[in-house]
Amino acid sequence: AVRQLAGELLRLYAVREMVEVDSLAGKRVDLSEFERDFPFVETDDQIRAIEDIVEDLSDTKPMDRLLVGDVGFGKTEVAMRAAYILARRGKQVAVLAPTTVLVEQHYRVFVDRFEKHGIKVEALSRFLTPGEAKDVVSRAKNGENDIVIGTHRLLSKDVEFKDLGLVVIDEEQRFGVSQKETLKKMRVESHVLSMSATPIPRTLNMALSGVRDISVIASPPAGRKPVENIVKKFNWDIVQKSIENEVSRSGQIYYVHNRIATIYTVLEKMSELMPDVKVAVAHGQMSGAELSRVMRAFHNGEYDVLLCTTIIENGLDMANVNTLIIERAEMFGLSQLYQIRGRIGRGDRQAYAYFLYHGGVGGSFVRRKKKDEAEREMEGEADKKDSELWEDARRRLDAIEQLQDLG
Repeated sequence: AVRQLAGELLRLYAVREMVEVDSLAGKRVDLSEFERDFPFVETDDQIRAIEDIVEDLSDTKPMDRLLVGDVGFGKTEVAMRAAYILARRGKQVAVLAPTTVLVEQHYRVFVDRFEKHGIKVEALSRFLTPGEAKDVVSRAKNGENDIVIGTHRLLSKDVEFKDLGLVVIDEEQRFGVSQKETLKKMRVESHVLSMSATPIPRTLNMALSGVRDISVIASPPAGRKPVENIVKKFNWDIVQKSIENEVSRSGQIYYVHNRIATIYTVLEKMSELMPDVKVAVAHGQMSGAELSRVMRAFHNGEYDVLLCTTIIENGLDMANVNTLIIERAEMFGLSQLYQIRGRIGRGDRQAYAYFLYHGGVGGSFVRRKKKDEAEREMEGEADKKDSELWEDARRRLDAIEQLQDLG
């Protein structure tokens, strides 16, 4: 299966090499008006990445560029400028994001930036009713919308675009190989821009071996401070103090508890300890409408704490959230911890990330009474396996604690 997939990939890239697309050379789109709406100063790396993309679009070969940059370093702005260029040329743009929550956020940001320029932006995710989704799909087929932002739903067989010019894949590492290639096959002759803070080895290999082009945004935005990392054994005193400190400076908090079965027990405990703190719950089993309502209310400052699963892992950008608490941090992968930490520290205020662990994995460090030799041997093997798992977790937590410099 791997060999077959590799063969298909090579065929696809070979076809893309031979295909010719409509070059934008000599048809430069004036970006100045769109750029004026950007509330920050572009970093040198952002400017370079935008220049790379403009150059790609001036070629007759379809673009296939990987944009790598640390979380919060402005990859989305670069993608929006690419989308603006294509939309201004009368082409449609598909933006693929891994979660409904991120689609909703992108949708708000894109609408804010694009609608004043007469560019129609729509979203396609489970936040829509089936009827609304059907209308969006129909308008895409008829060319009545310019930019469609969606989850995996964009890859469904019923989704067709009249004239797709650009595919933007956000958080590329979250999509499977076959999903990403389905996107490219939708229109072999469309430009592709993939973005990631933590690209997977396959993606990096293709970029470094020249199959794909790569742009790196390594410089942080002006005024950005590194997040301060705290790795400690879990206790409620730490949780209470960190939440109360953030609330006292009118900030908000993400509290990650990645088990839906016990998330409401944590809510009860927090309400008991801090009755004045307003807590909202968000997880993937909530209905689209309820999840959307909670996220909007939190975004509008109606709650102090968002008690959630890893649903916040990718791309969320809320400048007022500057304390993060991850419970059972030893259960997460390094890339995941890194991505979640990237949800805070996105403004000029000092941010704090608490990685709280619960001791040995599976509670194996709690010594049990031994009954007989056979049982002791079995438990010894289990303890050995658990302590190896715990050692891996400790190394991950050490890495995230030490590597806190920007970029």
